[in-house]
Amino acid sequence: MYPPSRKDFISLTLSDPHSHSYNNGKHRRQSCWRKWKQLSRLQRSLILFLLALLLIFGLLSYPGITEQWRGLSDREDWLDLNDRELKTILPVVKSLFGQAPGKAPAPVAGPHVQPALGPAVGPEGVGPDMGPGAGLDVVMEPRGPNIPILAKPPIKKKSFLNKRDPPNLQKDGNISDTVGGEKQEVVQDGEGEEEDKEKKMISWRGAMIEADQATEPPPSANEKEAEAEAPPANPDNTVPQEVSTGTADRLEAVRDAFRHAWKGYKDYAWGHDELKPISKSFGEWFGLGLTLIDSLDTMWIMGLKEEFAEAKNWVEKELTFNKNVDVNLFETTIRVLGGLLSTYHLTGDQLFLEKAKDLGSRLMPAFKTPSKIPFSDVNIGKGTAHPPRWTSDSTLAEVTSIQLEFRELSRLTQEPQYQEVVNEVMKLVHKLPGKQDGLVPMFINTNSGQFTHKGVFTLGARADSYYEYLLKQWIQGGKTEDELLEDYLQAIEGVKKHLVRQTGPSRLTFVGELSHNRFNPKMDHLVCFLPGTLALGAHNGLPGDHMDLAVELTETCHQMYKQMETGLSPEIVHFNLQSSDSRDVNVKPADRHNLLRPETVESLFYMYRFTKDNKYRDWGWDILQSFNNYTKVPGGGYTSINNVRDPVNPGPRDKMESFFLGETLKYLYLLFSDDMELLSLDKYVFNTEAHPVPIWPSPPK
Repeated sequence: MYPPSRKDFISLTLSDPHSHSYNNGKHRRQSCWRKWKQLSRLQRSLILFLLALLLIFGLLSYPGITEQWRGLSDREDWLDLNDRELKTILPVVKSLFGQAPGKAPAPVAGPHVQPALGPAVGPEGVGPDMGPGAGLDVVMEPRGPNIPILAKPPIKKKSFLNKRDPPNLQKDGNISDTVGGEKQEVVQDGEGEEEDKEKKMISWRGAMIEADQATEPPPSANEKEAEAEAPPANPDNTVPQEVSTGTADRLEAVRDAFRHAWKGYKDYAWGHDELKPISKSFGEWFGLGLTLIDSLDTMWIMGLKEEFAEAKNWVEKELTFNKNVDVNLFETTIRVLGGLLSTYHLTGDQLFLEKAKDLGSRLMPAFKTPSKIPFSDVNIGKGTAHPPRWTSDSTLAEVTSIQLEFRELSRLTQEPQYQEVVNEVMKLVHKLPGKQDGLVPMFINTNSGQFTHKGVFTLGARADSYYEYLLKQWIQGGKTEDELLEDYLQAIEGVKKHLVRQTGPSRLTFVGELSHNRFNPKMDHLVCFLPGTLALGAHNGLPGDHMDLAVELTETCHQMYKQMETGLSPEIVHFNLQSSDSRDVNVKPADRHNLLRPETVESLFYMYRFTKDNKYRDWGWDILQSFNNYTKVPGGGYTSINNVRDPVNPGPRDKMESFFLGETLKYLYLLFSDDMELLSLDKYVFNTEAHPVPIWPSPPK
């Protein structure tokens, strides 16, 4: 072991006859001042002038150095100063010379100032809120074509708690409130610790709810390569795409978006579940080609015949369900079974019906439970089913949002067992205690068949599509099943009584949550399915005030996009109930991500179909433009992002959910189509993954 290093020194203290200690620093200052005074006035002025020039050139070069450090630009031609820098420099210069130097650089202002990435024009037509110091993050608007290029994802470690991310795990949490009376952790960047115990997850609409925190894994080799090869961000992306008003142009813009997304999937994830567009790789969930099957009917509707033929060939030759894999009953039903049934109805091709029959039979073991409430997971190769390892509960929405598909499978195959098992679930839930004016808890036990976590009511995650399927089953069956209609009408009255509120500043109507009689002004983006569902009910003869509420809620969902700097909605918002001058919508850091979700454009589609009000089309067009500006990846595909409040660095998450092609782009296409008979809402009902199935003819009276 090495001994510690020694530091030898001599201490010298001098004192004068009056015992005053000698101060060498003071002597040096006096000596320097004496030398300065000995200089002529011309010499002193020259020195000050040179110092001022050094200061000016230093500040001029600072933004270029900063941008180069960020990797956003290789250019260093920063020729102008912004207002903030001038305010710093001018007082110094004036103090030295009594006047500004001749021809100071003009401040950069007006349309030439743009954020380094993302549109300068915000939702209100003004630039984003750039706080103190924002003046250093500006660039001159470059010349050249407008080619949107996505920023590289930030490389940092953070902890996360996921609520609705697919099982290969998103990177930001979004659980910020209580569930079942127990406080859920809110995990933001840098918070949380690694734990050795097993992670606990509950899948939900392309999501995994984790009970444990985790540390973000290091980037894979593919991700590192993608980061190294990614081109620098092009400030041209700051110019929003030119708004096209023609219907044909808008339809073609949606087709272009689909082709771009499909190109990324075909090039880097063909036959796999999901595309990771940044790393140019794929994510696997069940190994069933989720994105491909989710996209089949979208391609057919859009008339993309070549892409459809390629996908059909894969289904025919490669798709097999005879594999030892656990799948989620709900997700597999709405995406794969629903996608196959829908494509069969649109094309008449028996291939898709045969595949649907094979899958449906393999999902049936999930219903072999003591209570007839299905398990959440089933092994489609072994024919076994089980709940999650940490609980015997199933999510209520999962077990009550598979009915449209199983009922239709029975009708097509003339095999009643599929409809019988899902109808039994609805009968059990219909008579269960624990509801509050038609509102249902979020979990149900597969052993007892009873609600658990009672007293917590939401129209967001884990409960949303229960309410949607009450109405849609009633419509699907020819409006003959009175229990379904009764439950739906009672639930909407419960929503209006307990969950509907208005914000203080602008009186926006929203749907909150109730936890043991305590109201929480929290609303998931998922709740934006409700305006479309209410409008569909009103179209089918239900009370007119449902449509009134639908109009108000659609405006709120639109504001969830419009009030964000990127023009994209966050996953969760909290509304301001206080009357003040502050904004209506507040977003917690853990909730600022956008997963390319479809719920708002879904409701815009319904609202336009029933009202013919063009504002809903315009709102949908704005959303598509924002997707193109902030989520489009140059090599193909679109990515979810981490921060809708930051147009400079939205933070790509390297994941394109299958529902972006299966739902979001499909609803946008239908919204812009003038053909009201294209999937007429009097002939088809959409499942919760936007796959249309026929409305059954009413039985003879």
